Order: sequence, then structure tokens, then C-alpha cells
Amino acid sequence: MESTIVICIFTCLIMILGVLFFPKIKLGAFEADSYWVVTLLGALVLILAGEADVEALGESLIADNAINPLKILTLFICMTLLSIFLDELGFFAYLASAVLRRTHIGQRRLFFALYAIVSLLTVFTSNDIIILSFTPFICHFAKNAHIDPKPYLAAEFVAANTLSMALIIGNPTNIYLATAYDIQFLSYLKISALPTALAGIVAYLALYLLFRRKLQKPIEGDATVVKLKDKPLLIIGIIHLAVCTILLAISSYIGVEMWIISIATCASLLICVAIAALVRKQKPVAMIGAVKRVPYQLVPFMLSMFVLVEALASKGVTENIAVLLGGGNTTILKYGLTSALSANLINNIPMSVLFSSVISCLGGSTAAQAMFATVVGSNIGAFLTPIGALAGIMFSKIASSHGVTYSYADFLKVGAAVAVPTLLAALGGLYAMLI
Repeated sequence: MESTIVICIFTCLIMILGVLFFPKIKLGAFEADSYWVVTLLGALVLILAGEADVEALGESLIADNAINPLKILTLFICMTLLSIFLDELGFFAYLASAVLRRTHIGQRRLFFALYAIVSLLTVFTSNDIIILSFTPFICHFAKNAHIDPKPYLAAEFVAANTLSMALIIGNPTNIYLATAYDIQFLSYLKISALPTALAGIVAYLALYLLFRRKLQKPIEGDATVVKLKDKPLLIIGIIHLAVCTILLAISSYIGVEMWIISIATCASLLICVAIAALVRKQKPVAMIGAVKRVPYQLVPFMLSMFVLVEALASKGVTENIAVLLGGGNTTILKYGLTSALSANLINNIPMSVLFSSVISCLGGSTAAQAMFATVVGSNIGAFLTPIGALAGIMFSKIASSHGVTYSYADFLKVGAAVAVPTLLAALGGLYAMLI
């Protein structure tokens, strides 16, 4: 048991150091993000050392249940592809540009408009897609408008990681936790709607108070004009995303699992794009670009963390954590706070896998309270530090590539001023819904 804990702690520690100090691993022609390489090596060490039950892991990967990590990854990858395809066609940048170009009163209204549109789009796509799509746009826009990009980057990141709580598909952690406890699409939404709304309002107010002085400065430039690249394909993509979202909402009523709906929708989109390419005698550039941008590194990362957590669970570690946290009237508060803090130690995806195993030791309404509180912590905890979520890692890298330094200190500043009241507001909403 001790060796298992040591390997897991060492793996997570090296992963954190990697994110901070050596984000890329380069060996000749091989280049990869360090966080998933480190976790993969940690998982392999556990298996080779005999600390992980290979047979049990194999059964988990082929199990016909909601917690099967392959099903969850399929759902996430497919939904990501649908959204990135729209982004390749310029959809999200066009919407942002259209809203921002109609904002003429100054930075305060601009700030609100950005927060509102990011919030709306996040609800129907995911936080990762918004980060990938909007971060470059904000950097370019701020440069052209001669304004400080940090308030807008903070607003984007906070909105994307707050409103992502609304639907199951908003964050891979939502997908994992909700499907692990067989929470259906609409049942999840009924509980999450109020906490998400309260968190969104509080987060905006906290952000505005934090950056109000910077927002008083005038805008000296204009918003970037963005044009749509291919309207026919865009319409096809929007229809597929809309149909997929609707089918996910009624999946429990039609008796079809969410991962099947997502993969069928992606297959349909691929066929439509292929037919369009043949008719036009053109390469499907947008789809090729979307396929290249899918975050495939999430697959080895999540599977590796699944191995680490399963190893800990087999040694009784998760049971000890469940006993330590306990239940009672403070379950929501305890799991909400500890999950948010833990996400910033081991990242929110492995934290969700770990806490899912911990929550399985609970029962009845206590398990439901702990699960939803962990969902809240996994989303809002993401903007405490760049380690809190994959979105934070991508966000920092994209901003840096555009000449904007959004440092660890910037994360902590926003985290202290915004994350704490937002987290408490969301947990208060959960109390109202579940207690």
C-alpha cells in the first residue's frame, strides 16, 4: 500500500512541476506535453511493479456501464470535434466580433458583452472549446484596441469554467462524475441550473470589482472584423451540434447512451463533409483542421490517471478518504472545498476520478450531494491556479504564444478575489436544491 501511495504522489508531483517548469518533453523528433507523458509513465510503473490489477483494469475498460472511461472519452472527443469544426469555420470568432463591434460605450459594456457571450456559448459547447477559440481572439482584439487584455482573458476563463457546470457536456469532469452515478442529462440540469446561475452572477460582479479601474480607460481601436468562411458547411455543423445536444438531453427517454449519440453525430457530420468535398472537388480543409486540433492527449492522460486511482482504490485509500471527510449536513461544503483544492494539486480530471471512487463509499442522498459538490469544485477550482484544469494549461500556453503573460500570480489574484465567492455561491445553490 505504501509503495502505491508513493508512486501516485510522486507522479502527481512531477506532473505539477512539469506544468510549471518543463511543459514540453523533447527527445529528438519526439515532442509532447509533459503532463500526460509523466502520468503515463507513472501508470506503467504501477503496472510493472504489480501495484495495479491489470485484469481488473481490463475489465473496467470493456465494462458495459456508465463509468467506462472509454465511453466517457468517446463522448468528450466527439463533442469536442463538433465544436472545433464550427470554430474552424470561424463561427465563434464571428459571434464574438459581431457582439463586440456593437459595443460603443466603452470597456465596461465590452467587458459585460464578452462575459455574456462566452457564458452562453460555454453552456452549449464546453469550456475547453471556448478557451481554444476565444483566447487568440481576445489577444488580437486587445492589441488592436490598445487595451489591457488581462481583464478580458480573466473574464473569458472564469466564465468558461463557471458556466461549464450547467450541462453534463460542459466539462469532461461533469461527464465522468455524472455518468459514474447514472445521472441523466435533464436530471443533472435540474440540479445544476441554480448553482450555475448564482455562480455566474457572483463571478461577474467579483471580476468587475477586481478590474473596474482598468475598465475606465477608453478604447482607442476597433474590434476585429471576422467573416464566416463557408456558410453551407457552417449550417450543417450547427445542425449537427444542435441535434446532438437535443438527443443527449432526451437520451434516457429514448434508451440510447450518450456516447453512442455523440459518435453517430460525428459520423454523420464526417459523411456530409466528405460528400461536400467530392461535389466541390475540394479538400475538406475545415474538417482536417478540426481533426488535428482535437485534444487527443486527454486519452492517455485520463486512462493513466484512471490506473492510478484504481490502484489507490484497490489498496483502500479512497475508503479512508471517505471516512475522513464523512457525511452529515456539511457534505456539500466539505466535498466542494476539498475537490476545488485537490484539483489544484493533481488537476481536476484525476481529482474527479479519485473523488468518484471516494463517493462510491457513500450512499443515498449523501452520495448525490458529494457528487454535485465535486462537480462544482472541479469547475470553479479550475481558475485558482493554472494546474487546476487542462483548460488552464492550454489557456496559459495560447496567451503566451500571442505575447501575453498570464502568470501564476495572475491566476492566484483572480482565484482569491473571484473563485472563493463564486464557489460559495454555487455551493449555496446546491444546498437550496438538495437539502
